[in-house]
Amino acid sequence: MKLLFIINPGSGSHKINLKEVISTHYLNKEIETDLFELPNDCSIDKIKNKIDTANADKVIAVGGDGTLKLVAECLLGTEIPIGIIPAGSANGMAKELGIPTDITEALNFLETGNPKKIHVVKINKEICIHLSDLGFNAYLVNKFDTLPGRGMWGYAKATLHALWNHKRMQVELKLKDETVKSAAAMVAIANATMYGSGLKINPDGKLDDKLFEIVLIKDYSYLEILKIWITRLPFNPKKIEVFQTDEVKIVSKHKVHFQVDGEYIGKVNTVEAKILPAAISVIV
Repeated sequence: MKLLFIINPGSGSHKINLKEVISTHYLNKEIETDLFELPNDCSIDKIKNKIDTANADKVIAVGGDGTLKLVAECLLGTEIPIGIIPAGSANGMAKELGIPTDITEALNFLETGNPKKIHVVKINKEICIHLSDLGFNAYLVNKFDTLPGRGMWGYAKATLHALWNHKRMQVELKLKDETVKSAAAMVAIANATMYGSGLKINPDGKLDDKLFEIVLIKDYSYLEILKIWITRLPFNPKKIEVFQTDEVKIVSKHKVHFQVDGEYIGKVNTVEAKILPAAISVIV
């Protein structure tokens, strides 16, 4: 068996030498490894070229959700299984799939886990494997990226700043059978069920069906999200509504902050999303 590891050295806040940990792990195993560290000027074409020339049985994303997204873009529509070594700040998709967050355990998991086909969501020119959103959380992601300190304290500071400064937006959701107009603090396009923090925003989400969810948060209702996280009671529709669909067009009156899988994209007026069923194979 040959494993190709796509390593993002800038992921997370740890000081672990990822290449050294992976190399050491496979010293006495009959498994061939190829370690490719993402350069500063990396492009999708460079990663695709590396995958094509490596001819590996499995391609492993070593980093956070952004690194996994890069690898997924290269392997869309193929049968090559994608493994995940969670080494990012939040590692939302790893938690979603039950992959150990300890790097050594995750490496062992690559040999015992099984490949499973899951869908992704095509959003404008991006693909989303986990969660994307407009509004409050995207504003938070942008603010978090500018802070010198990462980790939970940095996240808390960014949250306080966002709560103080962010304003609600006016949005229109154009679904197949209805159009919804509303004020909103945030609109999530949810492929998965929860953020990397463990906050479950989309409790009914499934990665292997042919639908994704639009979560319309009408106000800053984090107590509402915490309620369902703890009690599993349904959302109060006056505060949060969830729509299942395979495509949507979201239009905002003014340009709003937008993020995909933890990567801040910028400000947009319009987002169009559609499902890509059974798009990638992931080791789970």
